[in-house]
Amino acid sequence: MKAVILAAGVGSRLGRPFPKCLTQMPGGEPILGRQIRIFTELGISEIIVVVGFKKTLIMEQYPEALYKYNPFYYITNTSKSLLCALESVQEDVIWVNGDVVFDSQVVSNVVEHPYNTVAVDRKKCGAEEVKYTEDTNGYIAKISKEVSKPLGEAVGVNKIQKNDIQTFIQTLKYCRDDDYFEKGMELALEKGVKFKALDISSHRCIEVDFEEDLIQAKNMFTQSGDGAETILTLRKKNINISQNGLPLELIEAKNIKRACS
Repeated sequence: MKAVILAAGVGSRLGRPFPKCLTQMPGGEPILGRQIRIFTELGISEIIVVVGFKKTLIMEQYPEALYKYNPFYYITNTSKSLLCALESVQEDVIWVNGDVVFDSQVVSNVVEHPYNTVAVDRKKCGAEEVKYTEDTNGYIAKISKEVSKPLGEAVGVNKIQKNDIQTFIQTLKYCRDDDYFEKGMELALEKGVKFKALDISSHRCIEVDFEEDLIQAKNMFTQSGDGAETILTLRKKNINISQNGLPLELIEAKNIKRACS
């Protein structure tokens, strides 16, 4: 199994001057670093990160990952970033949005689930959350932000099995540039590909889109039983970091440039 992390976007809603996936959680570990660590601890050694916006910041910090570059990140959405990653893959894939913070058990449960899988949180949803409905057998019937009478939120942690990857790749190609990957999933449903909903409501998982999401995520993960928040990924690599997660060396270089201009 391979893992794909979608981290190409600008993250304009959060308003940071660096990729949103580099935002730190309590203890200093960036969201992306946490994701890579969890995948690695679960035995997934091949991790593909799709990059775009300020890609060098990500690639220099995590040289152990594999990378796919979406050169059109500023005009495309997650359907095309996921397509970049999957076109050369021939095995089971678990993929996550690069701004999702989750317990390791969420990924473990998705990996062990013997179906194409959509991790879901059965809760009341807001307008910006991806929602879903199920058929009578527990398979996904609809999945998008526009679903009416949803059962909950699709949290952005999913799995596709190798037998269905080629069909899924084709449906991602059919998507418009501004479509989320969930559109590709809906098109795949029409072609007979089935995704099973997996309830992860008993575990911590949150997607960070807005400042209030970040505050909630930091509160949620302030205390952790798995020791994640004691791992200072950047400092282990002798890189000083600011409280907002941007390397201090980069901030200082920018300040020097401003002073000299």
